[in-house]
Amino acid sequence: MKHDSPEFADIAERGTILRCQVGSGLHGTAVRGQDDRDEMGICVEPPEYVIGLSRFEQYLYRTQPEGVRSGPGDLDLIVYSLRKWMRLALSGNPTVLLPLFVPESEIVRLTDLGRELRARPELIVSRQVAHRFRGYLRAQRERMLGLRGKRTNRPELIEKYGFDTKFAMHMVRLGVQGVELLETGRITLPIPEPWLTWLRDLRQGRHTKDEALAAATELEQRLEKLSTSSPLPERPDAARANAWLVRAYQSAWS
Repeated sequence: MKHDSPEFADIAERGTILRCQVGSGLHGTAVRGQDDRDEMGICVEPPEYVIGLSRFEQYLYRTQPEGVRSGPGDLDLIVYSLRKWMRLALSGNPTVLLPLFVPESEIVRLTDLGRELRARPELIVSRQVAHRFRGYLRAQRERMLGLRGKRTNRPELIEKYGFDTKFAMHMVRLGVQGVELLETGRITLPIPEPWLTWLRDLRQGRHTKDEALAAATELEQRLEKLSTSSPLPERPDAARANAWLVRAYQSAWS
């Protein structure tokens, strides 16, 4: 399926209910002049793509062609169908959950339906996020250590600091945000102090790889404990989420 086709672009444009920034600029960890812009959207696709033979799950747009690394000023955009976004969110996907918590200043487009979705994180967030945040943290650690994806996209960081400090920063960031979400039911964006300065310093080589690994290990242990002790429900309320989803599509189509 061609996710970047003009057909899918039109569906995403006409049906978007929420679109916002989700990258380092949102977290507060961007380095001036070094980062592209990552955005995520959620759209309601037309009925023929839900109950007909056609299918739409997501639309992708990149300033740069496939295989070319994004640079400063470039845009990477993904727009999910509301149904696919909900499935990923209920599973606790860390990036997909961000539109629920972004500040108004980071929102590019918002409809009444998107506003209603943002007002109901309790339908979606559960202790299952602990497993997903730990998994994403570990993936970033493996990439930093060269255990996953042997080819690095940022050889200049390894040459300058001895390790990929952006992988290291995201590794620790995921731990910080996962712990906050499990303890409070929300993610503060941008990341509050003192972690924000610590993460910025890590990205710019002011902390060692061992310090990053130690911080990640401690946060991972906290995620493990919170997977059973968090005040969040053990599982998301899938029945209520599904009922809201049906009403949302019916409302949008009418």
